[in-house]
Amino acid sequence: ACALGRTSSRPRAVVRCPPAGACFSAHLANVSYAEARGACDQRRGSLAWVSGQPELRLLLGLAKAAVPAPALFWVGLKRNASACTHEEQPLRGFSWDGVEGGTAPQEVPAALGQWLQEPLRSCLTARCAGLHLAADPGDRPSWGWKE
Repeated sequence: ACALGRTSSRPRAVVRCPPAGACFSAHLANVSYAEARGACDQRRGSLAWVSGQPELRLLLGLAKAAVPAPALFWVGLKRNASACTHEEQPLRGFSWDGVEGGTAPQEVPAALGQWLQEPLRSCLTARCAGLHLAADPGDRPSWGWKE
């Protein structure tokens, strides 16, 4: 799985492979969600997805190693045009792209529902979200999903 971060600095990549499971990599480029997805496809991977705390910790460590905060990394988090925003769900109606034929269960741990900014309330437009790393957390979370 890979995550693409938006940056103006020279391209570079960071890779982490846990003992069991898939490898994760972060590639820095100033691209759209669709371009990031295509770049991951070219690398024979897909945009990263998170099903629990272990993947989240790995992805956060990878992102922090790739570029200093603040930074936004595209991951496979999207909401189709026919899906609505659900404020009561951790992923707010978004799902993981490319998991099990394109959909992943929305029943994810509440800890994964950390949004730096609530997504637009809509049932009419397709939207995507990325992993945002905050520069100086202070009293704010150091990470969160951002549409």
